[in-house]
Amino acid sequence: MRIKIGENADENAPVVALEDRGAVPTVAAYDNIILGYPVQFSNAPKMVRDLITENAALWNGKNVLCLVTMGAFSGDGAGCTARLLKKCGATVLGGLHIKMPDSVCDSKLLKKSADENMLIINRAEEKIGRTVLRMKSGKFPRDGLGVFAHAAGLFGQRLWFYSKTNHYSNKLKINKTLCTGCGKCVRVCPMKNLTVENGAVSPHGKCTMCYRCVSLCPQKAITLIGDEVVEQYRFENFRR
Repeated sequence: MRIKIGENADENAPVVALEDRGAVPTVAAYDNIILGYPVQFSNAPKMVRDLITENAALWNGKNVLCLVTMGAFSGDGAGCTARLLKKCGATVLGGLHIKMPDSVCDSKLLKKSADENMLIINRAEEKIGRTVLRMKSGKFPRDGLGVFAHAAGLFGQRLWFYSKTNHYSNKLKINKTLCTGCGKCVRVCPMKNLTVENGAVSPHGKCTMCYRCVSLCPQKAITLIGDEVVEQYRFENFRR
């Protein structure tokens, strides 16, 4: 999806993953940025916060829309990065929270049926469509940017789960009996946190909790919060 921001916006502006080497030079090349990420315990992932703070000068003078996906609750998911960006000299155009199907595949807590997940996706697309129409007339969304959203995020989750998002996680678990050492998880890990050693995968304490490895492991050998994989997710599974 591409959203045009401003009269002089480039409709062919690239989409780049945060972990790509080209992320920083791409941000440097454009004045208008859409920063997208999944919220974790009402906080931005540490890799997102690091991208901002370690490249503080990069954001000076940029116009940024914070786009946040969530499983159930976000509070001020967009506000967490908005406050950092403002300190770096950026102008925060707005914040947009989009509810998506739960991707935490080793927990039963938020599991829903395929029909329920399809409904969530349809509502997300409808919200994006409405938001784009408003943005074209200069009205940007303000999800997660107000004082009440800040309080909801802080006291609703972030304060209680601060230790889970303050550092990279070292809680990733590899079932060596199930793991075949295929290396698929190594290739998709944005933090280069995984290596194949002696025919099995080993983590190295820098997990950003993105769940790519857990979701994509063909042997269901990787877990993070739970002890076994309940259900793996593919966005295309919900398409009809």
